[in-house]
Amino acid sequence: MTNYFNPEATFSSLTSCIRKQLSKLNNSLDHLPDKLREDCIRGDAGSQKKLYYGFYSFAMAICLRYARDRDEAENILNDGFFKVLTNLNRYDSSKPFLPWLGRVMTNTAIDHYRSQLRHPETDDITEMDIYGENPVIDSKLNYDDLIKLVQKLPPGYRTVFNLYAIDGLTHEEIAEKLGISSGTSKSNLFKARQKLISMLDEQKKLTEGVVRALNNDNEQHESKPYRHFFQAGT
Repeated sequence: MTNYFNPEATFSSLTSCIRKQLSKLNNSLDHLPDKLREDCIRGDAGSQKKLYYGFYSFAMAICLRYARDRDEAENILNDGFFKVLTNLNRYDSSKPFLPWLGRVMTNTAIDHYRSQLRHPETDDITEMDIYGENPVIDSKLNYDDLIKLVQKLPPGYRTVFNLYAIDGLTHEEIAEKLGISSGTSKSNLFKARQKLISMLDEQKKLTEGVVRALNNDNEQHESKPYRHFFQAGT
């Protein structure tokens, strides 16, 4: 019997998995010590290296979501840290460091996207009803698996998906950041969701196929001694 599902629930489940993993990174060093900040501004190489590696995981997690692969993420990361180090005097040390760092990395990813691509206008989407088999989002798909699916999205879809579904921007805010219409933002999100749901469904079927194959192999292996027994007894 085919199971039908609410696409909004499936989409929310996927974004929830990503957000939960990202929230764990917020437990890392959040406050930037004043001395480290001052030494970095002064140009001390050792301090700059300490800052880079101290916040590498947090920054890379953002860049990976916006990039098509790890190589592109590394480029965005390095550009982002250059901006961090050259604008560190603008950071208000009385406030948490991670949100500021996150904004720098996200804006760097957007700048990278805008420098590489054009944004084709698409129709404004108002109805977003999708039905089909329910792709299970559970422990079978870990965070790295989900990020790899996001990276497979076309750049425009991937950028809007991250800004809207993960970073929480409105379509109007996304339109302003990317220089597109809010209708295009809605359309790109709709198509990103369609593609993600399709990829999750394919992943589910692939996993089920592997499990069936393994079960069949086990059944055949277990039945061989009995066949030999009966053949020997006849």
